Amino acid sequence: MLSVVTTPQDLDERLRAALGALTAPEHRRDPSRPVADDAPLSGAQALELFDAQVVSRQLDLAGRWLRGFGEGFYTIGSAGHEGNAAVAAALRPTDPALLHYRSGAFYCVRSAQAARGGGLSGVEETPHGPTDRPGAGTAPGDDESGPAGADDGDHAALDDRAEVGEDALPQRPGTEAAAPHAADDEPDAVVVAGRPLAPGYADAARDVLRGMVASAREPIAGGRHKVFGRADLAVVPTTSTIASHLPRAVGLGLAVQRLRRLDGTGRRAGVSAGDATPAPPWPPDSIVVCSFGDASVNHASATAALNTAGWYDHTGLRLPVLFVCEDNGLGISVRSPAGWVAATLRSKPGIRYFAADGGDLVDAYATAAEAAAWVRRHRRPAVLHLSTVRLMGHAGADAETAYRSGAEIATDLERDPLLAAARLLVGAGLATGAELLARYDRIGWQVRRLAEEVLDEPKLADPAEVVVPLAPRRPARVARAVADAAARAAGPGAAARAEVFGGKPPELAGPLTLAQSINAALADGLLTHPHMAVFGEDVGVKGGVYGVTKGLRERFGVARVFDTLLDETSILGLGLGAGLAGMLPVPEIQYLAYLHNAEDQLRGEAATMQFFSRGAYRNPMVVRIAGLAYQEGFGGHFHNDNSVAVLRDIPGLVIAVPARPDDAAPLLRTCLASAAVDGTVCVFLEPIALYHTRDLHTDGDGEWLAEYAGPGEWTGTHVPVGRARVYGVGSAEDITIITFGNGVRLSLRAAETLAAEGVGTRVVDLRWLAPLPVADLIREATATGRVLVVDETRRSGGVGEGVIAALVDAGYVGAARRVAAVDSFVPLGPAARAVLVSEDAITQGARTLLAR
Repeated sequence: MLSVVTTPQDLDERLRAALGALTAPEHRRDPSRPVADDAPLSGAQALELFDAQVVSRQLDLAGRWLRGFGEGFYTIGSAGHEGNAAVAAALRPTDPALLHYRSGAFYCVRSAQAARGGGLSGVEETPHGPTDRPGAGTAPGDDESGPAGADDGDHAALDDRAEVGEDALPQRPGTEAAAPHAADDEPDAVVVAGRPLAPGYADAARDVLRGMVASAREPIAGGRHKVFGRADLAVVPTTSTIASHLPRAVGLGLAVQRLRRLDGTGRRAGVSAGDATPAPPWPPDSIVVCSFGDASVNHASATAALNTAGWYDHTGLRLPVLFVCEDNGLGISVRSPAGWVAATLRSKPGIRYFAADGGDLVDAYATAAEAAAWVRRHRRPAVLHLSTVRLMGHAGADAETAYRSGAEIATDLERDPLLAAARLLVGAGLATGAELLARYDRIGWQVRRLAEEVLDEPKLADPAEVVVPLAPRRPARVARAVADAAARAAGPGAAARAEVFGGKPPELAGPLTLAQSINAALADGLLTHPHMAVFGEDVGVKGGVYGVTKGLRERFGVARVFDTLLDETSILGLGLGAGLAGMLPVPEIQYLAYLHNAEDQLRGEAATMQFFSRGAYRNPMVVRIAGLAYQEGFGGHFHNDNSVAVLRDIPGLVIAVPARPDDAAPLLRTCLASAAVDGTVCVFLEPIALYHTRDLHTDGDGEWLAEYAGPGEWTGTHVPVGRARVYGVGSAEDITIITFGNGVRLSLRAAETLAAEGVGTRVVDLRWLAPLPVADLIREATATGRVLVVDETRRSGGVGEGVIAALVDAGYVGAARRVAAVDSFVPLGPAARAVLVSEDAITQGARTLLAR
């Protein structure tokens, strides 16, 4: 049986002994009465929360048992954190939750809430409004009405500035729990040991066990990872141990608030555009909850998220997010200094602070309910600091006796939240120690049987099966979405489009630069997708540091084109949350070099969402990044970064690089349509040096300008993901140059020089760095048998390596050579020319290849 599972602390046997030793109560209490004087929980509710705690503990023990014979693959448990059951009970089952990995009891309660269509049995939500209870939450400089002096500036994006009072909050039938119930035919006692588990607890246990054994039937990740998540429970899967999900939670809070202003179809009242946001999956008065550990408070992701939440609150934006910091005092072996976490959380401007003892069910529930009600009423952020203990070490392989004394471990064992809950129940006359022990063992046997059942379930074994949800591609649907957008723009939306462009659409404006084409395509995108928002540093009032977003704010308003604070992690987090809520975010990272300190928001969060949820959740997004080198008279490596390896390494990420104006708009339309149709995460990498380039060969030739295609041409000029563009110079029979970005212009110039020497060249513009247009590469390489790869990124880890590998993998047997940038940062001034690819280097590389 599970009770023989031992740990360095013999947690199971110690708890069983302690339960059996509890003194029987003198009198039995009616379980419908409060569990203690003036307590917000009835005895029956406390018993149900105890069950959730026991299920969570038995799951931890089952995880160690499974691992003991090689059938379990995840042993980070929730032991000591079971007080988060009370936090779940204080919330609604429709409040989106992004959970810490020690959230077993929370998950059980949420499952039970969803199973019965409302709150925990008889649990009432704390009335809205301020409270006089000791320990009420506080925030530096806080008041009930929000920051004074907020205006209607750019930060109206994704939000509703109106003060929200209790009467203004729509209530969904079934989400407010009923008054405490009376026990069924048991005025003096409640059957404890044989009482059936609450609906949903067994389902939750099965979910978690399937995750532990990597079962393909696990309901959210399908065996790809052990996470807490289920769409029908409004639990969003996260894999974070270091708070990387907190920026997403902030973005989701802003998006949830914005969706309060939309009608049930996902459109603002009166908007009749055809591509509407799906109906919001959460009620309009939902709040977002995200939990994390105390050590994560120190991480840059947490600092960014908490700072951003306070920053938005300071500007007057509403942000209904409840942060829950579960503080066990340890980050694996590193202790959080005494008082540090509380001091850190209390000091966050604009974030109201609440604190509770996670070992005390009554206190944890009362405080969590108070915090949730405050956030729900005021639509402002708060943090609940929940003190906990960590039992059984960090994970199964962690021998914590190597860094903790026996006395310290024993002290934590005395604070075991299950034992504390049992003492509460026995002291209240609701159960005897023997009854609770029998209950503990009975649930243990049920969990053991479930564990044995899931052992034989299938596991992922085929690579194709593993990657199915990673990045779904439906090119026909994407093409149809582009065609539908064209039909709307030319038909029902023609008047609106004419108004937005001031009566002169871009297709009638004459040849445009790359920057102008992107600007026009963004405007058309905002017209096509009413749920699209463009945001980032300086994109609003200024119109972008290179003018690419100029005029968009004035035409579409501050709710859809707006400036953010200067923090790339938070910008991407805002996009992640908005995408999760059903919007189409288009965040801008001002320079490629600025991405690197926030890249995990793409790698660890954006790219994994569909993978770890089998498509149940998605975060469509098109991230615009100004990058690459060759800026004349400006820069250094921060403004001339040519490192894209970090992006090409992210599974499922789509990377587009427009070189010419007539490619920019079709590529951007494809990215937007792919995000909307398939939930794709795209990076739209814009070569800064080509933004305002007009000429190709000689000054004034205007050959780098191009006409903008009107809606009638969108279908014919559609560019599917992973298709290259080929230019023929001369006979185009002697050599194939494969390149992208700035390399396209350099290679076309070099090809003209070679043509004067009688050499015919095919210049292949990749256009897509991920996925590479392999079929086009093979066809064009085979056509000449000589390939020169011109790669403006670095020789080591650059795009050229991937191109050469693709050719080799496909069986290409002709000659090949590379010209690439030096493995160096891009220096300031003329020295940059020494490390970057030049036109002369391309010409010489081609001649060398031809001489073989």
